[in-house]
Amino acid sequence: MTQTFDLVIRGGQVVTPGGLVSADLGVRDGKIAGIGSFGAERGGEVIEAAGLHVLPGVIDAHVHFREPGLTAKEDFETGSRAAVLGGVTSVFEMPNSNPPTVSAEGLADKLARAAGRMACDYAFYIGGTAENASHLGELERLPGCAGVKIFMGASTGSLLLADDEGLTRALASGSRRISFHAEDEDRLQARKALALPGRVETHPVWRDAACARIAGERLMRLARAAGRKVHVLHATTADEMPIYAANKDIASVEVTVNHLSMTAPDCYERLGNYAQMNPPVREKAHQDALWAAVRDGTIDAIGSDHAPHLRSEKDAPYPQSPSGMPGVQTLVPMMLSHVAAGRLSLERFCELTSAGPARIYGVAGKGRIAEGYDADFTIVDLKAKRVIRNADMASRCGWTQFDGFEATGWPVMTVVRGRAAMRDCAVTGPASGEAVRFG
Repeated sequence: MTQTFDLVIRGGQVVTPGGLVSADLGVRDGKIAGIGSFGAERGGEVIEAAGLHVLPGVIDAHVHFREPGLTAKEDFETGSRAAVLGGVTSVFEMPNSNPPTVSAEGLADKLARAAGRMACDYAFYIGGTAENASHLGELERLPGCAGVKIFMGASTGSLLLADDEGLTRALASGSRRISFHAEDEDRLQARKALALPGRVETHPVWRDAACARIAGERLMRLARAAGRKVHVLHATTADEMPIYAANKDIASVEVTVNHLSMTAPDCYERLGNYAQMNPPVREKAHQDALWAAVRDGTIDAIGSDHAPHLRSEKDAPYPQSPSGMPGVQTLVPMMLSHVAAGRLSLERFCELTSAGPARIYGVAGKGRIAEGYDADFTIVDLKAKRVIRNADMASRCGWTQFDGFEATGWPVMTVVRGRAAMRDCAVTGPASGEAVRFG
């Protein structure tokens, strides 16, 4: 009997776990049902992908969509539209909303808000606090929970768990890998006067490399004592890389597009407060170390740390200006530009944005193009050249730090569980994102 599919994607170059192959993809009931050679007559819908590359759906495991409480900057609808316009099929959203997501009720509220409004699939972090540290093992197992996020150093919002006693209790509660913002709070407080009024270029002087190194060393010590695996978010320094490389059995590491693409002092001279984020963008020597860690396998994932703020907020005098930049819509074109420049291979890009996040977080049925997996695809034109523009950003903040950059490589279609959520730079159909499942 001839096998038939709901959707056939024909003639593309497909990135599979075994490498790049020329193949057609057959989709049935939202799952990958066949990889091979299929005629157009065997698909209810046919997408011709000749000249294009079909990548496993990009998972951005580090976004702040600002809902509830901060929706003037972003919400689930606008953030997810930005995601699919950028080729991202799933997002994991951070807990520092208002109120912060620190309970089963807070998680349920976010899941209810997301239903029917998000264009991509989604999951939400629970924030670790002194109050809930002993209950994180129960919270991390709730459906729709991406895991636990802990701020060791204060950033945007009120979440903070900085003392050894609280961190030890958190590490002892549960079994999933815990994600950390690793900056040392004591050093941040001691150096706060170094953030000079009106001089955003002092941001990385205040939040210096030692802040990250000290926190990283401390986290490795506590995690090893607890026998708990941890994930370090947005690593930024040459100082940290040897620490994490020596602890790969317990530590995975994320780096952001911003830290791979921008350097100080240039970014502060060009963008002012718009380049301000935590941890900061640093000098080229640190960026070079990050790229070396991408190449040698120390880095496990790339995220956007999409953290939008309004222009009116960013225009406040430093350090009253908030830290954070958008990024979910520009992750794919910026990283494909790095692929085009020879800084990493296309296969390594897919490992860092699909298979890596799926492995780190225990995602079920996503992260690779293989039979039985969700039919999540990021379809890209590696030869396309297009200028990134503020006017094209779907994020409510309405700006991007990469405005004016000519990208080489562009997402042309985003397929989420077998349905095109974006085609030819336009969001298509109703929002039909669903909660990501975890093993």
